[in-house]
Amino acid sequence: MIEIMSDHWLNCFDGAPERTLDEGETLFRRDDEVEWAFLVREGQISLRRALQDGGLLTLHTAEATELVAEASLFADRYHCDAVTEMPTKVSLISKTELKASLENSATSKRLSVKAFERTARELQNLRTRIEIMRLRKVADRLDAYLELYGPPELGGWVRVADWIGVSPPALYRELAERRTNKPDLI
Repeated sequence: MIEIMSDHWLNCFDGAPERTLDEGETLFRRDDEVEWAFLVREGQISLRRALQDGGLLTLHTAEATELVAEASLFADRYHCDAVTEMPTKVSLISKTELKASLENSATSKRLSVKAFERTARELQNLRTRIEIMRLRKVADRLDAYLELYGPPELGGWVRVADWIGVSPPALYRELAERRTNKPDLI
């Protein structure tokens, strides 16, 4: 989360209703409409995306005093599932109320909501990239990338190699094998 905003998040959630979740419980699912902002009070919530091969990609784990999926404040639908890692307590307020609070606060004079939106999206993208780069196999990294972003435009595979943290020759070997053995995967 953006440090300059952390105290303000806490203030926005003062007196907000709380919800307690058991370990493994889902707070929201991918493609659910974004109506609420959640602040973790206790526990952990992992943001996960299911991959086509059945695997799970963890995009971020929100802990106490962190917002859950802050970039979702600027989206209509969630792009992942939020699942608890342990018994967890969250506070919730409407996303409209939180955005209004940000726009009307003294903090917003130093950091505009538009700048925060851009930063939140960049943070979400960075978290995703880190989790993809943690995968061991080139094939798994490529699968995760393609699941999220689809194939690149013509000539864009070099940028994909850089983004997933592999050398272009390693990526091209994987692509060549897929073209030979699984042409429908690219």
